Amino acid sequence: MKSYLLTLLRGVAGSRLAATLLVAGSGVLMGCASLPEFHHSQTANQAHLPEQQLPDYLSTQCSNIWPQVDAATLENPLYWLRGMECAQRLSPEDARIEARQWSAITWQDTFKRGILLSPAKIIPAERRKYMTQLDMMATDIPPQIRSLFIVWRDGQRAQLSLVEERSRYTKLQQATGAQLEELRQTQQFLRNELEITTKKLETMSDIERQLSSRKPGSNYVPEDPESETQDNKGQFIEEEGP
Repeated sequence: MKSYLLTLLRGVAGSRLAATLLVAGSGVLMGCASLPEFHHSQTANQAHLPEQQLPDYLSTQCSNIWPQVDAATLENPLYWLRGMECAQRLSPEDARIEARQWSAITWQDTFKRGILLSPAKIIPAERRKYMTQLDMMATDIPPQIRSLFIVWRDGQRAQLSLVEERSRYTKLQQATGAQLEELRQTQQFLRNELEITTKKLETMSDIERQLSSRKPGSNYVPEDPESETQDNKGQFIEEEGP
């Protein structure tokens, strides 16, 4: 009887120990499985947050945009986007006045000058001039705004190409118009010459008809040749008489 009770107690104790170990192991496994998810979530949240917030110049007054000269501002692409927007609002005269305040010594001043002159209805030579100056300073432009600069430069080149194509079309149209005008004048001259020649021919035809109707032999009937010979002989005898 004692041996039976000891065996039963050992079985109960073993089952409790197994259950305790199973619960403890499950908790450990669940903890291990949840830790990577929590760590991944923290990593994802950190990836969406920028390390440094860029100042937004959307609410900055246009009058306060151009005087900005600090390096942090000039390396901010949002600053240049705001400058391009402000330049579009200026009249051509005001844009030229503001552009004269910035020399073409540094890339910052040259870029400002180009942005201001871009919508100012300048001639292609002026646009080509500041584009050439900016191309020479392209290596000095910070990487933060280089992509924006390339897009803006491509737009300027497209405007130059458009102006050149329009100029070429205008010259071709003028040359074609001059050729058409010359052909029209030549056609008119030939038409006048043809009319004059036709009138001369008609006049000559009228004269020929008039001359033909006035010829003296037009109604003349020739005499008999024998009678004419006898008349000539009688006239010769009379001249030889005593």
